[in-house]
Amino acid sequence: MRILTVNLKRHLTALAPLVLLCSTGLADAAPQELLDRLKTATEAEAPRIASEIELEWSKSGSAAMDLLLRRGRDAMEDGDFALAIEHFTALTDHAPQFAEGFHARAEAYFRASLYGPALDDLETTLALNPDHYDAIFGLAVMLQEFGDLRKAAQLYRKVLAIHPNHENAREALSRLKRDGIGREL
Repeated sequence: MRILTVNLKRHLTALAPLVLLCSTGLADAAPQELLDRLKTATEAEAPRIASEIELEWSKSGSAAMDLLLRRGRDAMEDGDFALAIEHFTALTDHAPQFAEGFHARAEAYFRASLYGPALDDLETTLALNPDHYDAIFGLAVMLQEFGDLRKAAQLYRKVLAIHPNHENAREALSRLKRDGIGREL
């Protein structure tokens, strides 16, 4: 277990700068107008705009790929992470430029406690879509879990720069500050 933790920490350390430096995406980018509206949205408006963005991110351009995404998400809801991973793997194999497929599989891997593959898929998601605030949030959670609180705080701030009303990122950053850790972050 110690070797796994050390290797994951190295991987996380190498991956975090990628997220902090990225600013343009290759695929699955939400229309810039939606992202701009999200940045200035009120707390009441933000969930609707975020839903519109996430809907755009979920469009692969192929009915078959959309079906694989839906089946994988259904398996996740049922708690069948192995089946979800199978569906998402088929999706990423057939649509390697579809960032949401990698993000969904990263979540399935994480929930199955397969952290290395989850990190790889988050890296791919963010290479394809650097504005994917939920992928950035997922990476921040993993960094925090493995003890890199400074980089986790930086990533929570990056999420909030894209989506200022992201409640989970706001709460996580607030917890870091409240616990006294954030003063130096």
